[in-house]
Amino acid sequence: MPANFPEIWLDRVITNLDESDQAPWLDGVAELDADVSLVGENTATESNIIHIAATDFDVDVLINNTTYPIPVQQYTDGSLQFTLDKYQTKVVTVSDDQIMGASYDKIDTVTKSSVRAILAEKYGKAIHSIAPQSHTTKTPVIFATGINGTDAPLMDGTRPRLTYDDLVRLKAACKSGKFPLKDRRLVLTEDHWNDLLLDRKNFGDKLVNYSEGQPAPKIAGFYLYTYENMPYFTSAGVKKAYGSVPGGTDRPGSIVFGLTGIAKKTGNTKQYFAEAKNNPSTQTNDLSYRHYFLATPFRAEKIGAII
Repeated sequence: MPANFPEIWLDRVITNLDESDQAPWLDGVAELDADVSLVGENTATESNIIHIAATDFDVDVLINNTTYPIPVQQYTDGSLQFTLDKYQTKVVTVSDDQIMGASYDKIDTVTKSSVRAILAEKYGKAIHSIAPQSHTTKTPVIFATGINGTDAPLMDGTRPRLTYDDLVRLKAACKSGKFPLKDRRLVLTEDHWNDLLLDRKNFGDKLVNYSEGQPAPKIAGFYLYTYENMPYFTSAGVKKAYGSVPGGTDRPGSIVFGLTGIAKKTGNTKQYFAEAKNNPSTQTNDLSYRHYFLATPFRAEKIGAII
């Protein structure tokens, strides 16, 4: 085995994490320009933390002012701190026999499962973090009704189907919540995506032709995406904890957000490797990875859901 084989593996994992197919609803979300602070390195509490400047400051505008001197408005700002989520793979063992004379193809074969697992978890956690906790004016959580015009409600068993009328209701909720009109993204559950596919009158072939590499369709002011690992909500519209087992009345929700209200940051990727020569009884190379990533709203506002 080449002396630099472990280092080559780490380089390939970092490359795959950066270049593998991204969750398209995160494309265009700016990577935060902030240094990552590594806290508690090589301890059980190791974490990646970032600090960013933030302000809610809005300048008051005077119209047809006739009073002087003009009133003074004090500028205020602050900072936000985020701790990146930590993703760790279980230890993968590869026998010395398997990696003798290894090539890049072999490296990809061995590391690909680790990459897939990390990507699935980090994007699932990302959309869960973006989803609102419960209904407020700034974080609307509404329910699909199945109502389209004057027709009887459309149902999929006991579940009301998502309709165009529901999208218009969501649009109105976003207006009340002061979502930016530009770049509103709606990530649909698979069921909701299928509901819209059935509505050929309003959607025609706009969704059928949507595929990776093509622009997302824009309907009712939303850029539409779909994702399979969506967060669950209770029947009262409260978000379930990430990774919790959904109950019988819990349902996945489609998530809406404004592009400029979401932050993402990729932190460190670390490799843990023990060579076979140090494992005489098993003669296996033990390998695992740790990766830090975060996608989150800046604040609990301009995010919503429809269940």
